[in-house]
Amino acid sequence: MQIFAFAVLVVLLQPAFAKVPAAPAMTLYQFAGDAKIPYYKKDQFARSGKKKVAGSLAQGSWVVPCLVIHNGKPLTASDGTPYVGFEVLFDANKATAASTKRKMDKIASREGLMVQNHHCDSKVKYVMNAKRLVNRTKQPFFAPKGHGGTPARAENDYDEIIRTFHNSSQCEKANRHLTGRRDALADAWEKFIHKNRRKWSNDKLNKAKHLDYVMRTAIYEGHIGRGCSAYGACERNIIALSIRNRVIGQCSSAQGCGFEGDFQGAASAVSQYNIWDAYLTQTSGLTSCFLRTDLADEAPFTKLQAMYSQSVGDISSILFDSEDALQERFVDTDSAALTSLRHYYHPPAMGACFPNHDAVEFITAAAAGKNGDYILLVNQRIKVDKEQGDGYSFRDFRYKLDDGADKVTISDTYKGFVIDGRKVSLKKPTRCTPYGVSSKCRFNNVERYRKTPFWLNSGKLVEFKCRVRDIGESCTGEAQTKKVSIGGKCDIDMMPVVGVR
Repeated sequence: MQIFAFAVLVVLLQPAFAKVPAAPAMTLYQFAGDAKIPYYKKDQFARSGKKKVAGSLAQGSWVVPCLVIHNGKPLTASDGTPYVGFEVLFDANKATAASTKRKMDKIASREGLMVQNHHCDSKVKYVMNAKRLVNRTKQPFFAPKGHGGTPARAENDYDEIIRTFHNSSQCEKANRHLTGRRDALADAWEKFIHKNRRKWSNDKLNKAKHLDYVMRTAIYEGHIGRGCSAYGACERNIIALSIRNRVIGQCSSAQGCGFEGDFQGAASAVSQYNIWDAYLTQTSGLTSCFLRTDLADEAPFTKLQAMYSQSVGDISSILFDSEDALQERFVDTDSAALTSLRHYYHPPAMGACFPNHDAVEFITAAAAGKNGDYILLVNQRIKVDKEQGDGYSFRDFRYKLDDGADKVTISDTYKGFVIDGRKVSLKKPTRCTPYGVSSKCRFNNVERYRKTPFWLNSGKLVEFKCRVRDIGESCTGEAQTKKVSIGGKCDIDMMPVVGVR
């Protein structure tokens, strides 16, 4: 009876202390940054800042952050950025497919936890920059164990080589580990080329490697949900065309091109395509051997293989054939645009903005306090309310994209807490337009706003028309040759831009 009474007492008392959501498990990430994120000794950082690194964790690792309270306040840099303690839940450097599943189950178990504050306990020894944390829930990607067999019939010699590579031991070894996959893929190709130099010419092997990289980028930069539809196939062709034009005639190291013909470098430059960075290659099949024959009947590989097969002939021609061949893929499109397109963007993927809501701030990392309790805010939006002391009261501002529209929810999740004023700018959003397209476009009803690239107005919006085989989004339909248009002033899904300076 006493045990039961104590249990009831705990349940009754919990709401009095559990007031805010617990700090979630977060992923270490820095766009185009080093593969490792540094951390520092807590006491040393409090005395002299980040002069001496104590160690590092790989991007993609998961931690539970907490606020170190120093002299009654959260430990921060001079600009208010918290340097947080952490518990490592998942070390990307040591991850295997089996251990990843166990760790993800543990991470999921934290959902719904409520706490008094986000303070660290006395056991915490190290801190890191909270700006290196992101609240992302996508799990690490490991392809099923196994290896492929004899490749299916190929479109051309380059396609045959690529399919053979995907079914090789060299490709399989490149994806055994979670970290370093971009470099591992490059190394795998070099080993494959060396092993097969007597079977195919060096020129064909190298061109196949370059084509493989462009195919990977075209598939994963595009909208995989569009599958083998005409729009999806045309989108991949446009991406490939932009890479071609960054390599032929205007090879720039700033865009990843190391030499004339360096499609691999241009297609996998992290500064240009963040899908190739240290973290995102861990959560997608970008570097995987997705053309393995033994995966042909497994999702998502069935669809990826169909998309590849649909586009490899077109993209091979775009990269390696003459300029005249471009007109066969892009019909009724300005010839000058065909050789000058180097930029495009996807408006839905641009940063969300909310011009119809006042004082909405995106908080990269900040602390907020209430009566001596402090919480950590990372990668989330808030609605700033009244100024209070050296900070502001605020509410939680969240949105969800639902059928193409931003559905906004504002809630008082952190009632009474005041955010550090150093992390609040109160600036109005810039380059924020309906759907993230040209401000000259007019819409009867606007359901979302997105930021536009800073370079948009220095170029010209051009409509591209493709002649492609349409097999439907599911990639299971009957093939039909269709013409489809992408771009122009008001395409809310993809915007090719020529002449960007």
